[in-house]
Amino acid sequence: MSSTEWGGLSRERLPLLAKVARMYHEQHIRQPEIAERLHISQSRVSRLLKEAVALGVVRTIVVMPPGVHSELEDEVRERYGLTDVVIAGDEGGEDAVLATLGSAGATYLETTLNAKDDIGVSSWSSTLLAVVDAMTPGRTRTANSAVQLLGGVGDPSVQVKATHLTDRLARVTGAEARYFPAPGIVARKSVRDALLEDPYVSEVASAWDALSVAIVGIGSLQPSPLLQSSGNAISDSDQAALRELGAVGDVCLRFFDADGRLVDSELDDRVIGISSEQLRAIPRTIGIAGGERKLEAIRAAARGGWIDVLITDVRTAQRLVEGEPPGGRAV
Repeated sequence: MSSTEWGGLSRERLPLLAKVARMYHEQHIRQPEIAERLHISQSRVSRLLKEAVALGVVRTIVVMPPGVHSELEDEVRERYGLTDVVIAGDEGGEDAVLATLGSAGATYLETTLNAKDDIGVSSWSSTLLAVVDAMTPGRTRTANSAVQLLGGVGDPSVQVKATHLTDRLARVTGAEARYFPAPGIVARKSVRDALLEDPYVSEVASAWDALSVAIVGIGSLQPSPLLQSSGNAISDSDQAALRELGAVGDVCLRFFDADGRLVDSELDDRVIGISSEQLRAIPRTIGIAGGERKLEAIRAAARGGWIDVLITDVRTAQRLVEGEPPGGRAV
């Protein structure tokens, strides 16, 4: 190439730029040593390296390892306005998806949580159980508290799983566990109001306003097997009413339609858990979900701003970008 093709650099300057680039990128010599060897200032070395990148003398190529889906993660993030997306594993059945989501979610939390975080966690989620069971206890504290976001009292044979979720998260992060001793759904609004007047219940509920992170599953309208067996699942009549209102999914039993808009239903007054307003006020809400059954609910949760971070499987991620224009609805 001529000097004109290299941005008009003089013949005298090109060799110095190339020499500095080779010393730094190929010979792995640090900038202060390059400056000393060539008798130029370190600031000039830095400028020459930046110029080498700008002119294309130095070109960086990132080769994606198998099983890494960075480009697809970027596409999902940009289309739905999320702050981060993690795509786990390859295609597989429901059990395989659960295992890969558990591993990916555990890695993400271990990497991003810090000792000052107050974490909210929903109760009835097989996916979140897989995540916390995959986490490794750290040597240092990585969270301040782990607070239940939804009533966990239910069938005694299943209730232990809701307790285990919060307890395990607290133990692996070194956080203080705060349990929410109430059912997830009650028969009447008056029962909910009475339970929320209990001093211990109201004390835990007040902690929701100070949360810095929430870890939530994303539910479809049809209750998951774990929620169904807990005694806190919505009834067939409630499902029919929600479906009539256009509901497609939920986060912490707060149901929304295909555009992610909160569905104004009678059920909403019977749920004992974090409100939609409190949930949306949390600085970082991490949604962990995948699989064909939850696709529509995941799409709606992302559209409606119910989550900031999405951890999902590769097939679900591919379906999320099919026919979905940036920032818009499917066409």
